[in-house]
Amino acid sequence: MNKPPERYDVVIVGGGPGGLAAALALGRARKRVLLCDSGPRRNATATSLHNFVTRDGATPADFRRIGREQLEEYPSVEARDVRVDSIAGGRGDFRVALSTAEAVAARRVLLCTGMVDEMLPLDGFRELWGNSIFQCPYCHGWEVRDRAWGYLALPGSVGHMVPFTIQARGWTSDVTLFTNGLPLPDEGRAQLGAAGVRVVTGAVSRLVARADRLASLALADGTSVACDALFVHPPQHHVPLVSTLGLALDDNGYVKVDPMRRETSVPGIYAGGDVATRGQSAVFAASAAVQAAAMINLELTMDLAAGGALP
Repeated sequence: MNKPPERYDVVIVGGGPGGLAAALALGRARKRVLLCDSGPRRNATATSLHNFVTRDGATPADFRRIGREQLEEYPSVEARDVRVDSIAGGRGDFRVALSTAEAVAARRVLLCTGMVDEMLPLDGFRELWGNSIFQCPYCHGWEVRDRAWGYLALPGSVGHMVPFTIQARGWTSDVTLFTNGLPLPDEGRAQLGAAGVRVVTGAVSRLVARADRLASLALADGTSVACDALFVHPPQHHVPLVSTLGLALDDNGYVKVDPMRRETSVPGIYAGGDVATRGQSAVFAASAAVQAAAMINLELTMDLAAGGALP
């Protein structure tokens, strides 16, 4: 006779800041939780995490270690280094297949899978990613303040290349916008000029490093521009699991959620963190995931009350 699958109130997919925060909130609410964390780490090349109060400057590894240790206080939470391969069923009775060839049941599922950054086909890009190439000045700007900054425009980032580079002036007086051959409206050019931002329109051919740090950007015309820190927003895609769930996506490809409840278009599946927004940071992910956890806890408790199953 087959043993019935282990049953949880919530299975959380992803063990970064969002997943850890949601597991903590649900554990404190006495819900039975399985936190599945298989990696790889999106911020594996980062040396520190910032803008997370009490954890500013912590390494990503230490952040996860402390998060896991704090979850041990709550006996209803189980954290495992395991991958979720598939999710079937529906609200109240999901079947979650794990990479250990076992399956568990869950009343709700919370996706905290983050996004996968796509490396640009530009010489030196992969090697310098997370080292001298960044996405967020709030996360990395302080460490490279008063240095030569650049912003590399891509087709998907044209709309915010002007405000981003003007914003960068708060960290340094030396900012260059590399339009990489993309058009720049006259109005935008005037705004950048007023803010003291240099504009380079030529195509970027490669990144030049010195002692494993970015030194300059080489242009297709043979010239080069000094640059110590390059900011860019490369394309992103979902992990394979998310792409199999038939979730509605917004115009930018992120999982669409109810703004209050954080529920996706599939009833019973929720999303928190980077998977649902381009506004990405550890503290944002934790906040959104805790919001989702609170809504899940409310729903689960209401279900029990309706069925007369509250203790």
